[in-house]
Amino acid sequence: MSSREEILARVRKNQPAPRPLPAVPTFDRDLPSLADAFKANLARMGGSVVEAPAEGKLDALIRQQFPDAKVICSAAPEVAGNRPIDRATNPADLDDVDVGVVRAVFGVAETGSVLLTEADFRINALGFLSQHLVVLLDPKDIVPNLHHAYRHRGFFDARYAVFMTGPSATADIEGVLIRGAQGIRSLTVIPRSRPRPAS
Repeated sequence: MSSREEILARVRKNQPAPRPLPAVPTFDRDLPSLADAFKANLARMGGSVVEAPAEGKLDALIRQQFPDAKVICSAAPEVAGNRPIDRATNPADLDDVDVGVVRAVFGVAETGSVLLTEADFRINALGFLSQHLVVLLDPKDIVPNLHHAYRHRGFFDARYAVFMTGPSATADIEGVLIRGAQGIRSLTVIPRSRPRPAS
């Protein structure tokens, strides 16, 4: 037996008995509306919520919100855009995207964050090279806080996940806030129910 194996054998032999982890509370607060709390906290972080017309086309709404956009690349099936994400073969292919469109796994009311994964982006760079990011979020998929978020199945199923809370921002020592310094210049959330799977 090598020294390493002997040391590991002693450690295994002298380990304390296993015991269950303590229960972690979810620190729930009484929120009258998760959607309203999400909207307020997203606005506080520089993002915005834009309501879509009931029968309106999302492509038209996005064009209205970003009239100067030349390249709209969508990873969400509800929005066509004019640059199919399937044509991008590497992240650099997205360096000229004006508006990227994705669907979030869920939102967090406490912080105004959305969880985006590799399945939502299709190419992760879409969320960081785009000038503006539009996120479709089903209002039923908003959780109260980060304690609930970390227990959400979508968080565990992802190989890559990022919480995005508003646009990229930085401030210097004098407190001058600059948005879009290292990433997206704006983050717009459109409440929209998930499409039902075809039967």
